[in-house]
Amino acid sequence: MIQKILYLECNSGISGDMTVSALLDLGASEERLRSELAKLPVDGYELKVEQTKKCGISCLRFHVLLKEEHHHHHHENEHRLHHHHHRTYKDIQEMIEGSKLQKAIKEKSQKIFYILAKAEAAVHGTTIEAVHFHEVGAVDSIVDIVGAAICLVDLGIEEIAISPLTEGCGTVWCQHGEIPVPVPAVLKLAETHGLPIKKTDIQGEMITPTGAAIVAAMRTRELPEEFIIQKTGIGAGTKDFPHANILRAMLITPQYPADSIWVLETNVDDFSGEQLGFLQEKLMHSGAKDVFFTPIYMKKSRPAYKLTVLCDSAITDQIENLIFQESTSIGIRRYPANRTVLERRIEKISTNLGDALVKVCTYGGKTFCYPEYESIRTIGKKSNKSYHEIYNTIKGKAEENLGG
Repeated sequence: MIQKILYLECNSGISGDMTVSALLDLGASEERLRSELAKLPVDGYELKVEQTKKCGISCLRFHVLLKEEHHHHHHENEHRLHHHHHRTYKDIQEMIEGSKLQKAIKEKSQKIFYILAKAEAAVHGTTIEAVHFHEVGAVDSIVDIVGAAICLVDLGIEEIAISPLTEGCGTVWCQHGEIPVPVPAVLKLAETHGLPIKKTDIQGEMITPTGAAIVAAMRTRELPEEFIIQKTGIGAGTKDFPHANILRAMLITPQYPADSIWVLETNVDDFSGEQLGFLQEKLMHSGAKDVFFTPIYMKKSRPAYKLTVLCDSAITDQIENLIFQESTSIGIRRYPANRTVLERRIEKISTNLGDALVKVCTYGGKTFCYPEYESIRTIGKKSNKSYHEIYNTIKGKAEENLGG
């Protein structure tokens, strides 16, 4: 949603549990998180949500305690040396699909796992079907990924922007042995999805494959140049670094110049002229400032039209819904555009042909008068005057009375 953008500030890296922590602190329901996770056929774990501090900063920590293990050691990150049940990508997808999770939660979870599976397959030189998740197939990592999807749905988040992901250096141990930081899966995710990474000289892994997969799957837009912060949540990481190991999640509202407008565009090649006219009327009735069609050629030289709608930011979602409902469009481009708008007003002018409405615009100390079409049309029906004669008469009288 345009007015509800999530911004993840990843200056200390990102992981699955940090993401859930930050979203819970932002306002996602812990009760809903627990109830939805209970729908997964996964057990042997406990959830712990607690307030903590990182370098003196108060933040929330969400973590998964495996019942048979949490008495023996703490979990540093997703690259654990102890053994977990290995699951294939197909196992995890079927687990999620067969659960009673809400549809939107299933879709987000499955998208994250699909993106992660593709990266793992590329790293290991195999197919998605042959990928066996080791650390990521563990109970706690499944809970992290599905938990992040639950929180995003609970908060109603659809638009997500991220900062560059900060990464450490050195090596880390996994079940395959000692590997460099960033780990291969993170590197492949960054390469494939254009994730911006900022390297530091801090020893250790700051970006986990789960965290990278979440932002790769969920990121939808760039950060607006100007915005207002509506709310902030801070999630704690497990590790301790010289800096505060936290992930900040912010609900923001973009700010655009006062003279700005949203442009919505879509191409349609299977839509009749009558339908286009009907849609134009409905869009204008719904508050669009302008609606127009541009003849274009699409694939295979098919003649088509580009529908362009200009509207205020407050009604973009309403306009998009109308386009999808009333046309054959399957995708809409939208972007803000700055504009220069003349000051304007409507004046009533008395002429020897009758009263007429005139749009009066001013710019740079000059005045411009434009007779309204409906006034010309009305006078034209009552007289034998031509359009141009009526137009010039009204315009001349307006300029005489108002300047121009």
